[in-house]
Amino acid sequence: MRVPGLVDLQVNGYKGVDFSSGSLTGEDFIRACRELLEAGTTAFLPTIITSMEDVYKRNLAIMANVLEREEFRGRLPGIHLEGPFISAQEGACGAHNPRWVIKPDIGYLEQLIGWAGGKVKLLTIAAELEGAEKLSRYAIKRGIAVSLGHQMATEKDLERLSRAGAVSLTHLGNGVPMVLNRHHNPIWAGLATDELTAMIISDGHHLPPAVIKTIIRTKGPNRCIVISDASSLAGLPAGRYETLGHKVILEESGRLSDPQTGYLCGSSATMLQCMNYLASLKLVSTDELITMGFYNPLKLVGLKPEDVAAGPEICFDEKHQVFYLEK
Repeated sequence: MRVPGLVDLQVNGYKGVDFSSGSLTGEDFIRACRELLEAGTTAFLPTIITSMEDVYKRNLAIMANVLEREEFRGRLPGIHLEGPFISAQEGACGAHNPRWVIKPDIGYLEQLIGWAGGKVKLLTIAAELEGAEKLSRYAIKRGIAVSLGHQMATEKDLERLSRAGAVSLTHLGNGVPMVLNRHHNPIWAGLATDELTAMIISDGHHLPPAVIKTIIRTKGPNRCIVISDASSLAGLPAGRYETLGHKVILEESGRLSDPQTGYLCGSSATMLQCMNYLASLKLVSTDELITMGFYNPLKLVGLKPEDVAAGPEICFDEKHQVFYLEK
């Protein structure tokens, strides 16, 4: 059967191109976007993580200019700012550099929006930070969906931000320390906050099957979204690399991690691969898979299916539970 498409709300790079690199060029960004779109991602949000001001100013302008190109209309509908208003705590900060984390600042967010030419569609912030509510309300007024992640938030924090208009949880189950309080932690709090949609990285490494099953059973498919969290090393062969200031190992299995800290450093998978891993678990129906990979992400950032331009045709083999590109 033909699938309407796959929409990825979090892509940090592809095939050696890091969207948060200080050396990013327009040519490299265009090449990475073209190749990812040809690999089965119908539309996606290029994502920039917590960065220095100079990098934001430079890279957001590069992205904004490319998004204006006719070939990317309906394929690159906006930008995801993952940070800088996140937790600086080890583990919660993930692969982000804690030196560049800042407190919620409406003035600085306004600058970021300006550098991005008004094309920011999604903003990830930590719910527990002072000023997070005001920042969330301001972002929403500017037409930006607010997601909560890289945080040490409590259930009260999440409920407060939900009332302020936040709509989702960025890669629930990841972006937290390896050791947490067994009852009071951001994962349980996220599961318990019914109003927040859960974005999950179903690449086979970020979340074990039991956790994916628990999230989907708790939230329901209508409140779950698949993302790839693809790093600049997605699409490259196994080996040792350097990314985001980390010396990392990309294993044959696709697992990408920093051997010193043990933390994952983003994903090496595409949206098509993440959807296939989720399909292999046989947790949801075909319609629910498509809802989580196409309709829900569009709805979260205020888009409709007709806003997405056609890409390579994607099909789903129901007998073998596999998504594939029609040649």
